[in-house]
Amino acid sequence: MKRLSDRWAIACPALLLWLALPAMAADWSSFRGDAALTGVSSETLGEDLAPRWTFEAEDSIESAAAIVGDAVYVSSLDGRLYALALATGEPRWTYDTGSEIKSSPLIYDGTVYFGDEAGTFHALDATGGEVRWTYKTDGGISSSATFAEGCVLFGSYDQFLYCLDPERGTERWKLETENYVHATPAVAGGRAWVAGCDGYLRGVDLADGSQSVALELGTYVAASAAIRGGRAFVGTFDNEMLGIDLAEPAIRWRYRPEREFPFYSSAAVSEELVVVGGRDKIIHALDAKSGELRWSFATPARVDASPVLTAQRAYVGSLSGHLYALDLADGSLVWSYETGSPIVASPSLGHGHLVVGTSDGLVLAFTSGGTSP
Repeated sequence: MKRLSDRWAIACPALLLWLALPAMAADWSSFRGDAALTGVSSETLGEDLAPRWTFEAEDSIESAAAIVGDAVYVSSLDGRLYALALATGEPRWTYDTGSEIKSSPLIYDGTVYFGDEAGTFHALDATGGEVRWTYKTDGGISSSATFAEGCVLFGSYDQFLYCLDPERGTERWKLETENYVHATPAVAGGRAWVAGCDGYLRGVDLADGSQSVALELGTYVAASAAIRGGRAFVGTFDNEMLGIDLAEPAIRWRYRPEREFPFYSSAAVSEELVVVGGRDKIIHALDAKSGELRWSFATPARVDASPVLTAQRAYVGSLSGHLYALDLADGSLVWSYETGSPIVASPSLGHGHLVVGTSDGLVLAFTSGGTSP
């Protein structure tokens, strides 16, 4: 099994990011829970979470799972996408790309969409894993896909943002940027919004791919922007979280922690709070309007995974191997579990389950009153 440290120094250019994927409705699941990438789930879990089952892949899991219906879809650096039974973790089918997979799968209308590090974007039948189509780019694809207005959107390390036809895999349009497109594009107001390694937040018209906004952020950005209430929220390599007014567009507030570290974690945004993990070993909760710190929670190690929010809780993993549930009101610890392996993927919530992967290749599923394996 590859060591986690072997894959780290790649910074945007060449950085890795691990992201959350809360479950959506029964027939589809998109990265960060919705097209705006808010990282909010409607799921409600009890405080007595316990392991229900485990599954072991052959290499690290660095992206969040997708939960749809009675199945969970998980990608791994072993090059495989696994479809597992949500109730038991038993494999239903496996698809081997032959290349590392760092993106989270998008499930829409019975199709699984994801990219791999060889630059191939795949569309598979969600029931049996048969290939529906593939599309080749000229760079690795770490960006997870978003679905909006008949477009499957994703970025590539060939410096392009792509919009493909979801049924045929044909190119509708692509937009060239000035560096790698690592983040997942968010969608709001008829535009795709993507922050890139070129240091810009770009607004792109979904209809034709024309760029209408290019807001300079001044530094590399690997995290995906979350959009809520007409604002985008994103962390940068310059140790800042930004609150951006999309109507202007303009940066309305900046938050800078005391310790100097880049933000890898993508923020989750409720109506009042912006919650994000830090490489300063702290989970930060900021006022969405002002950017002022509301509460913080210290962990034993860096937090690169992106939080998932419910009405009352924030769920997030740490490189210490701990998985946490925090009270959203004040950041107090409600529940924790030590997996024994660094967590760089983000938890997924759906149908009474919490599912997360580890750097040892384990997939763990928790339920209220679950039975330990």
